[in-house]
Amino acid sequence: MMRTYALILPILFFNSLCPAQNHAYDDLLILYVDEDHVKCISKAERYTDKEETRRDALPYLYQSMCSFEMSKLDKYTSDREYKYVGRDALKYAAKYRKKDKELEYFKNYEDYWAELNTRAMDMGFMLFDEGSYSKAKRQFKRMVTYYPENAGAWQMLALTELKMNAARDAKESMVEYRKAFAQLGEVERLPKDQRRLLREGMVRYTEQLQQKGLIDSARTTIAMGKDHFIENPEFKALYEELN
Repeated sequence: MMRTYALILPILFFNSLCPAQNHAYDDLLILYVDEDHVKCISKAERYTDKEETRRDALPYLYQSMCSFEMSKLDKYTSDREYKYVGRDALKYAAKYRKKDKELEYFKNYEDYWAELNTRAMDMGFMLFDEGSYSKAKRQFKRMVTYYPENAGAWQMLALTELKMNAARDAKESMVEYRKAFAQLGEVERLPKDQRRLLREGMVRYTEQLQQKGLIDSARTTIAMGKDHFIENPEFKALYEELN
């Protein structure tokens, strides 16, 4: 617990200095660190309902983080009242992102985004692989809502839309994918979760094009990752098969 406090105190200090938000929300921070997640969510909800604080971003973030922690525990997921806390974590993350348009706090919680992304994409892949495309679509849609810079999530969203024969939606999602990909910078410096999702998204999307006989498009899609993922055996095998 002491280590947790040591990690979280710099965030508390930053929040208390930030002029863009009227409240530092130290009370929510303390509840979160004390793992009183139900009370933290309830108190955060009161802030989101009040006129003077409803536009602030941090209460939504605490709702997301608390929901995520609760989703790890059977005592909550086995309770009908809290059955969907994993989904709520993504929902509140999306609400948070809409309030933090200038990303004043976003980078202070990189570890959380990485953990949330990892859990979300694993669930998305599982749903996709079992053929639950509408559920997979909702999963990846939530991901791009709170993290639109995550190019791999856009590509997987497009792929699930293709599987659902929603060609127009898939085309729009691929436009967003290309935008996000163009702004990535050095792919090698992306967080591990985003690199993995980007690579797997490229492989899966390429395989879909290949199965449809769209070989030129498949080559173009896989080529975008050649300089970044060619050392991965699965990626390399598919690339060499097409070239």
